Amino acid sequence: MNTSENERAGGPVEDLPSVAPRLRSLRRRAGLTLEAAAREAGLSPAHLSRLETGQRQPSLPMLLALARVYGTTVSELLGETVADRDAIIRAGDMEPTKAGGWTYWQSGAPGRGMQSLRVRVPYGSQGDIVRVHPGEEWLYVLHGRLRLRLGDTTHVLAPGDSAHFDSLTPHRLAAEDHDGVELLFVHTLLQSPLAALCLGPITGEMP
Repeated sequence: MNTSENERAGGPVEDLPSVAPRLRSLRRRAGLTLEAAAREAGLSPAHLSRLETGQRQPSLPMLLALARVYGTTVSELLGETVADRDAIIRAGDMEPTKAGGWTYWQSGAPGRGMQSLRVRVPYGSQGDIVRVHPGEEWLYVLHGRLRLRLGDTTHVLAPGDSAHFDSLTPHRLAAEDHDGVELLFVHTLLQSPLAALCLGPITGEMP
């Protein structure tokens, strides 16, 4: 995994001034040094330090990686809470967050063993990013068509199609059409010494 490519991937999460101290607090709560946390998340210690001091804003892939390393959720990293872990999440309470061109809405309560998101992926955004991490993923296409690369096989999913796979299988997601694609996305949150989200552009077009 190329660290410099990993750090560039995904684009910044905008307007999150409170993320920096929370990243530091959660790392310390997990009992990890800066170097150990950076290594498990696939970042350099210097880059993680800049995230923790607010000099850089994390991308959504970085947040997902750090959430797995710290045994928490992106919701907690962002300071989003649902009172008393309410089982019901109302549409009006789902605030959109943008990262690397993607728009996502938290669709589940924090502190659970799974994280649920509604995601909109525009055409041409992050289609060259490969993801590899422990756990399982399930996704369901709501609108548009999704191009999903699992290992060496490419699938095109239409509305109503779903996929359920081991997240250790290298995978890429991209919108097949210019109008983009919207999907439901559920993944398990596993804390593991190998819990790194491996990202990096792949040379050439997605076949």
